[in-house]
Amino acid sequence: MTDEGGIHFRILEDIARDLSGDVNFPTCLDAAILVRNTLKNPDISIEQVVRVVGSEPLIATKLLRLANSVSHNPGGEAIADLGLAISRLGFDSVRTTALAVSMEQMLRSRHLVAYDRISRQTWAHSIEVATIARVLAPHHRQVAPDAAMLAGLVHQVGIFYLLYRAAEYPQYRDDEPAMIELLKGWHEGVGDSLLPILGVPGVIVDAIRDLSHRQATFPPATIGDVLHLAIQLADGTSMAWLDKPLAYHSVSAEEQAGYAAILQQARDDMVDLRVALAA
Repeated sequence: MTDEGGIHFRILEDIARDLSGDVNFPTCLDAAILVRNTLKNPDISIEQVVRVVGSEPLIATKLLRLANSVSHNPGGEAIADLGLAISRLGFDSVRTTALAVSMEQMLRSRHLVAYDRISRQTWAHSIEVATIARVLAPHHRQVAPDAAMLAGLVHQVGIFYLLYRAAEYPQYRDDEPAMIELLKGWHEGVGDSLLPILGVPGVIVDAIRDLSHRQATFPPATIGDVLHLAIQLADGTSMAWLDKPLAYHSVSAEEQAGYAAILQQARDDMVDLRVALAA
């Protein structure tokens, strides 16, 4: 490996140029942004949402699958109508699921074949944090479950974007140490810039931005607190390559036991989400 600083400088210069203009998103993320932008209209009808979501068959199919999963359909009444599925899930869940589907598809890109281990581990960790946050939210004041889940899904989005972009450069394709060094140093800053472009609400952007210096709050009172606790409760061993342990208050054995039922529900939800996202 040679000229590490020079390699990083070139890609970061290119990414900075993108982030200040037209972002070079994978096509699949464009679909998620379209859905999110459509749902910003508070007066939009189910019929209008169906038209937009229905134009993206992959997202539509996986929304139907999720709407028929155990966590969203405990009565077992299967539906095949996209409008009914959207009504059952709610717009917030549609936004989050569309982004989850798009990120899952980005991981399947040929660009990321060389870094499949890193991308899969990061995505598995993101899904775990997201589902724990979603289940935690109703237990802690007025944090909306779908907002907490979205925060968990996107809190490492800078890693995915850097992986996708850096893999386009020959210098990174066969140099895992250089790639990991890039991710360690720059994923947080790139994520901060990407989140608003993706249409992530400001309160979630702020919660993720504050993670690196947040102090533990028990019980959690905000989205940031819930996200913070979800990360602590998640199994972080798959992210050991990041080599940046979070300087958070450790959850005691007694606290862990108190969250046992929540973690079990989160594990059940993870199964539903992974089944819904599966090809």
